[in-house]
Amino acid sequence: MSEFRLQQLKSHIVSERRITTMSGSPSPLTTHVLNTALGVPGSNMTIKLYQQDPSTNVWHLITSGTTNSDGRCPGLITQQQFVPAVYKLYFETGQYWASMGQTSFYPYVEIVFTITDPGQRYHVALL
Repeated sequence: MSEFRLQQLKSHIVSERRITTMSGSPSPLTTHVLNTALGVPGSNMTIKLYQQDPSTNVWHLITSGTTNSDGRCPGLITQQQFVPAVYKLYFETGQYWASMGQTSFYPYVEIVFTITDPGQRYHVALL
């Protein structure tokens, strides 16, 4: 990877403490999408956050949003909504690449994770 691309990526990685929800309070769950092929943030990508019902294993949509110009999607979930559970972040990678006239090997990416301590802060990166 070229030095220029590494510098571009590095400039977009900041402390997650600086990432806040629309209301200004820190979000307990943050995400950052980086297009490593071009060395730029993955802006304008649709992201959906789901929570799994433990009794039925059915996924329930909590929220959806679009990454900003820095590849972030602030305000995914509030501290009050963030409870111990299994969650899934769904990234619309196929649409993202199609919007740039490219094809995608992955039509979407799902990242499933378990939260046992909602008092902690968690960051999910997609590179």
